[in-house]
Amino acid sequence: MEVRPMGDRALLVLTGGADPAALAAHLRANPVPGQEEVVPAAETVLVHVAEGRLGAAALGLAHVDAGAPHAAQSARPVRLDVVYDGPDLAEVAAALGTSVDAVVAWHSGTTWRSAFVGFAPGFAYLRPDASLGEVPRRPEPRTAVPPGSVALAGPYGAVYPRSSPGGWQLVGTTSGTVWDVTAPRPALLGPGTPVVFR
Repeated sequence: MEVRPMGDRALLVLTGGADPAALAAHLRANPVPGQEEVVPAAETVLVHVAEGRLGAAALGLAHVDAGAPHAAQSARPVRLDVVYDGPDLAEVAAALGTSVDAVVAWHSGTTWRSAFVGFAPGFAYLRPDASLGEVPRRPEPRTAVPPGSVALAGPYGAVYPRSSPGGWQLVGTTSGTVWDVTAPRPALLGPGTPVVFR
């Protein structure tokens, strides 16, 4: 694990292959001195610290083993009903060298976990517990992907929270709302949230 300063109020932890969501959950449960906020990303965790506490936080992080099997946030899975009617479903099956039925069975038969949130408010990058392979992005992005589109790209899955451009492969649709600004917690899928598609 490598820790780099990010200005005078934050530290960037390069996890070296460890699960950033699990490490972030560990740090929330066991904060280092001065820790104020933890933000996981694809391969890093950003730790915001109180003014004047950068050195103490860095020292605390030096004693955290990023490779240890930290427990990811425990939560009941969010269940999202999906109609597997996406325009790219057949292309995804061909790219993975399998059938449409096998893609649907895999997608709905594994638990996904929100690794981090980005791109757009409520857009969670989901990692599957069991991978079928990496899905290539579309050669040309769509100018507008409808909200509720269930998509795959690279090692991730996602649900588009609102209409936006996007280059992910669309495999289905859900009526589930993953972003609601009127809700007490607008993002349904925060880092570490398990998700089951059915």
